[in-house]
Amino acid sequence: MKLHVEPITRRLTGTVTIPGDKSIGHRSLLFSLLSATPVRVLGLGDGADNGRSAKAITALGATIVRDGAGLVITGTGLDGLRAPSAPIDCGNSGTTIRLLCGLLAGQRFATTLFGDESLSKRPMRRVIEPLAAMRASITGQGSGADVTPPLTVGPATGPLAPLDYVLPMASAQVKTAILLAGLYADGDTAVTEPGPSRDHSERMLAYLGAPLTVTGRRTVISTRGWNRRLACDGFEVPADPSSAAFLVAAALIAGGELRLPGVCINPTRTGFLDAITAMGGHVAIENSRAAGPETVADLVVSGPPQELRAITIGGDLAVRSIDELPILAVLAARARGTTIVRDAEELRVKESDRVESTCAMLRAFGIRCESRPDGFTVEGQPDRPLTAARVHADGDHRIAMAAAVAGLVADGLTQIDDADNVATSYPGFAAALTSLGANVATIA
Repeated sequence: MKLHVEPITRRLTGTVTIPGDKSIGHRSLLFSLLSATPVRVLGLGDGADNGRSAKAITALGATIVRDGAGLVITGTGLDGLRAPSAPIDCGNSGTTIRLLCGLLAGQRFATTLFGDESLSKRPMRRVIEPLAAMRASITGQGSGADVTPPLTVGPATGPLAPLDYVLPMASAQVKTAILLAGLYADGDTAVTEPGPSRDHSERMLAYLGAPLTVTGRRTVISTRGWNRRLACDGFEVPADPSSAAFLVAAALIAGGELRLPGVCINPTRTGFLDAITAMGGHVAIENSRAAGPETVADLVVSGPPQELRAITIGGDLAVRSIDELPILAVLAARARGTTIVRDAEELRVKESDRVESTCAMLRAFGIRCESRPDGFTVEGQPDRPLTAARVHADGDHRIAMAAAVAGLVADGLTQIDDADNVATSYPGFAAALTSLGANVATIA
């Protein structure tokens, strides 16, 4: 699939409902499998990634029934999972495969997990090593520096061993895999992070009644004396801030009146908003409210194109905006000065090497972007349009969407090749931009 993007001829105006958050969606599905009672899930997105988690839990014994605007998931309880009849296809979803490693580590049956060409190149050692220390059996392709899918998880021969693990780098996926495995361990399983990562798992597991405590950056699952029952009535999946970031960025550089209702504003997910504020941009947060264990609000951008300045993104801010760094790079291309992104090594093991693919995307638009081992630098060009580009997205949905936003302020038609995986997270992205007044065409 290709995207063709014309330069904007007017400001973007309208209200867009963003799809449900992918991270919370994955967890609402996988955790509902473990519930002793049916769970109603509202707001789940239609992206292919969440679809992989939905298919995975049905293969493991859950049933999913449409109920009006929601889904009712009848799980198996913590100890009722059944062996799947075939290997589980995780598609392009790194979250699905890594969280399933933790969930399946304590099962008395073996499961094979595989994915598409992109997922089959993604490193799994950082999740396998702590689980192996808990006496889980996980094998994959390759050895030495890393292990890649397909993976075979299990069977467990008894309760897993408790673990006190310090993450070498903050990672919500690895943390969650260890906590899920900890539900099948005899004793206390603890994870300590060097910096903040998404805490959706901790919030949702506590909401289900898991024996979980959080002290600072240390999370502990204590299974001794626990009745092994997880249950709740339902989850509300808020709008995805990572998807919202692309439309927010478009409105910042094009100007207009944009409202995005019900977006998750969990502090571990709002790094991109903090970065925008540091760049001198303004995004209003209105109508804040609780949505189960999360907080949501409307994001509002209004007025003419905003003047932005270069900043340094590193440390905790880089961790909290890791998925938004490609679109923040587009904002940096329109900011005055040189923006520096550091402490973002994880970008190199995403759907693409996002350090190199982000730089290649910006260079196609005539922007100087230099890669670094842990990030990149961007020299802003705020005073004239970007150069119309042909961009190869390298199968990475976030690179494709970032390039589409950049194309709005280019001097001619922008063509984005290999954009099929936009459907993994935001299948209505092109239509959303078009509804606001942009001219974005999807070419099969």
